[in-house]
Amino acid sequence: MSNQKLKFLIVDALFAVIIAILAQIAIPIGPIPFTGQTFAVGLAATILGARNATISVSVYILLGAFGIPVFQGMTAGLGIILGVTGGFIIGFIGNAFLTGFLLDKFGYTNSNAIIANILGAFVTLLFGMFWLQISAGMSLSAAFFAGVLPFIIPGIIKAVLAGFIGLKIRRQLIKSKLLPDTTPSKAETLNTTQSK
Repeated sequence: MSNQKLKFLIVDALFAVIIAILAQIAIPIGPIPFTGQTFAVGLAATILGARNATISVSVYILLGAFGIPVFQGMTAGLGIILGVTGGFIIGFIGNAFLTGFLLDKFGYTNSNAIIANILGAFVTLLFGMFWLQISAGMSLSAAFFAGVLPFIIPGIIKAVLAGFIGLKIRRQLIKSKLLPDTTPSKAETLNTTQSK
């Protein structure tokens, strides 16, 4: 195994733990609590990119599925994933992938990080809304008002913070050589543009 792959494996595992820790920060809002999970997922995506953030989030979910109490309120098990909040948890995978993919493709700038994180956050909300509709037997409009509307403004705030803070952490980790720099060089970007 290369040194770069080993570094990414360690960081991926670390972020699975960070997501688990921030998941315990929760403010109850109706049937769906406001938690630090989405902020942590955004951080992971901004720092690690699509592939490794998706791995990190998937590890987090698998830990919870296998009974390790990493979900909100120190809970675990398939019952949580199949419950009313399960769609949001599964939506974290789509969030991490989309956010990281957009940053990998368009560059790790402040504006890109904020836009990518906002779009990723809406992926989580959409997964959560549709699963809430199915699991709770709600109408689509009721699921929207319960599982999306109260979280739009907080979600945007968390997305902006995740993008801004995540970029700062990413740059520092790369500068300290704790994280490999996978950002395409200007020459690579120019070659890609010219070849199209």
